[in-house]
Amino acid sequence: MQVLKTYFSDASALAYGCMGLGGGWNTNVLANEDVTKAEQIIDTCLDNDITVFDHADIYTFTKAEQAFGKVLKSRPDLREQMILQSKCGIRFADEHGPKRYDFSAQWLTESVQGILQRLNIDYLDILLLHRPDPLMELHETAQALNQMHAQGLFKAIGVSNMSVAQIEFLQSALAMPIIVNQVECGLHHLALLDQQVIGNDAQYPSYNTFSGMLEYSQTKGVQLQAWGALSQGRYSRPQTDVEHRVHKVLAEIALHHGVSIEAVQLAFLTRHPANIQPVIGTTNINRICECSKLANIILSREEWYKLLETARNAELP
Repeated sequence: MQVLKTYFSDASALAYGCMGLGGGWNTNVLANEDVTKAEQIIDTCLDNDITVFDHADIYTFTKAEQAFGKVLKSRPDLREQMILQSKCGIRFADEHGPKRYDFSAQWLTESVQGILQRLNIDYLDILLLHRPDPLMELHETAQALNQMHAQGLFKAIGVSNMSVAQIEFLQSALAMPIIVNQVECGLHHLALLDQQVIGNDAQYPSYNTFSGMLEYSQTKGVQLQAWGALSQGRYSRPQTDVEHRVHKVLAEIALHHGVSIEAVQLAFLTRHPANIQPVIGTTNINRICECSKLANIILSREEWYKLLETARNAELP
């Protein structure tokens, strides 16, 4: 069966996650230096062929989108050089209730309008639903999304942290294909990849949220994006025995290929036939440049499996 191609053809191998923009998770007013930092990061990404920018309406309490939007307002020519996506559906605790997920038509519509206003754009390239809402009313949610899509508020729809069953359920009522699923995946979080190798081994749990996801994504043309791709830097600054062992293997492979440890971690994901797209979130300009060098490396089968085995801290079944 031929794999469907629905993701944007000009999408970069890496996506930049904008969670670190906006001056931090606090109630401070957005400062000029926060906007300047965002502009430096945008320019660095584009200069290194990173064209996909990943937002969420909650990032730094909306300030990440505000900072990015101020850059786009002053330099509107940048908009056509990038693929912009943002996520919605998470609500923080407030006077109405605790932290919760909300796929109601009213909340989704208000969220998308807010995103577009903060980013100073007319449309999103991709709208992602951030985390599954157990109280989702399928047809209400789908009707709201179909209507906003028809209005041109976003070009394509995606999800985040959803299983195959959840994607299929939502897709059954949508007028457009779901083209992205963003999930946690990296050397420290191997659930997505583990389900392909553990089989029926009795020592592992039989249920995996990501069961069949890699095969489904390739068959249906759903681009997998990996958040947490650099494992929060734990292998650059190892603390535990396992982390030190992974760091050693990464360093050996990095030296062999003439790239950074970070680039090897990302190449571990892109080596998979599903062509997983890592999302990086560092605000360090030099690290962004180093990460972009993953294009210079294709891991051998032996290198890939050595990383997998070392990170799992166990031989394959």
